[in-house]
Amino acid sequence: MLLENLRTPKVLIEQSRVIANIDRLQAAVTAKGLRLRPHAKTHKSTRVARWQLDRGAVGICCAKLDEAKIFAENGVENIRLPYPLNPSNAPLLLTLQDQSRISFIVDHLGVAQQWSELMQRHRRIAEVLIKVDVGFHRCGIDPNAPGVFDFIRSVNDLPGLKLSGLLSHAGHGYNAKSELEMESIAREESRILNSLAKISRSNGITISEISVGATPTLRYSLNEEGITELRPGNYVYCDRTQVGLGSASLNDCALTVLATVVSKPSENRIILDCGSKTLSSDTARGMEDSKGHGLVFTDLVGTKPNYSWIVERLSEEHAVVQLESKSTKLEPGDKVRVVPNHSCVVSNLVNEVYLVDGEKVVDTMQVEARGTIS
Repeated sequence: MLLENLRTPKVLIEQSRVIANIDRLQAAVTAKGLRLRPHAKTHKSTRVARWQLDRGAVGICCAKLDEAKIFAENGVENIRLPYPLNPSNAPLLLTLQDQSRISFIVDHLGVAQQWSELMQRHRRIAEVLIKVDVGFHRCGIDPNAPGVFDFIRSVNDLPGLKLSGLLSHAGHGYNAKSELEMESIAREESRILNSLAKISRSNGITISEISVGATPTLRYSLNEEGITELRPGNYVYCDRTQVGLGSASLNDCALTVLATVVSKPSENRIILDCGSKTLSSDTARGMEDSKGHGLVFTDLVGTKPNYSWIVERLSEEHAVVQLESKSTKLEPGDKVRVVPNHSCVVSNLVNEVYLVDGEKVVDTMQVEARGTIS
């Protein structure tokens, strides 16, 4: 089947680009003697996870337990949740422990103590890592707090828990405005984690893992000492934001949205059928200002980006494109491809995607973990 025969909107995955992205990063990580644990929230696909594992990934990350359940049931044997699980999730966690090696983060002593009590009651051990706030100021312990080492020691001493190491997410790298700032963020993340690991080890606490995860800072984290594990997610598909942050080129972007021109109210405005239910309403981030909700390619192969076309607003089923070039030969019925600002969100919006090679549809692929948000 050819793309021109597909009803739209449809999410497309350029298969050769996905494989190239996986192979390239795995080779770089292996060459450094590190472990790669990709975050599956980007693709939510058991097939893509298998591609990653077969090429050397030690396991995967999942955002939530329902997501982990899908992958565990499909044979993934090592799953990490870099998310602060509430103990109310214990019944599902215990079930998943029978299927896969499960680890998760803690950053609150009261929560850690509740998990300790639950694990003892069920005669189980929960593998945990301590989440450290390295500057994003979302989850994680404050590395500069007076009692930070007391917290690490307390978690380490809790029965029913096995402390594996320290984990962080330099999400503020997405707001970096230069390569120098991006490199500085990665270096500071490494410094903070290694400093905490050093004082912990000097006091007899085993810190076997130092885990970092963010696609933008990845290229610099690869060269930092002491890090043992990398957890990028977006690298597998990439998107307009990663291009803007220098983490990828347009030729690395494997996920696009096939859309149809459904209206042409004027010579400088067209309407596509890929609204917020397909593209998401995320804006682009990067070192240079990127306008709109995606980058439009005016050819089906996806080689002709039109930077003068601005996807200026989205409603649920409409994408309003303003043409700064003032005119286009496209008419209602013609198709375009759009690189979204954020590919992870797009994956969660559809039940299946189409694997393609240029204009040819190669296969369909289920997004089994789509909608697993609990």
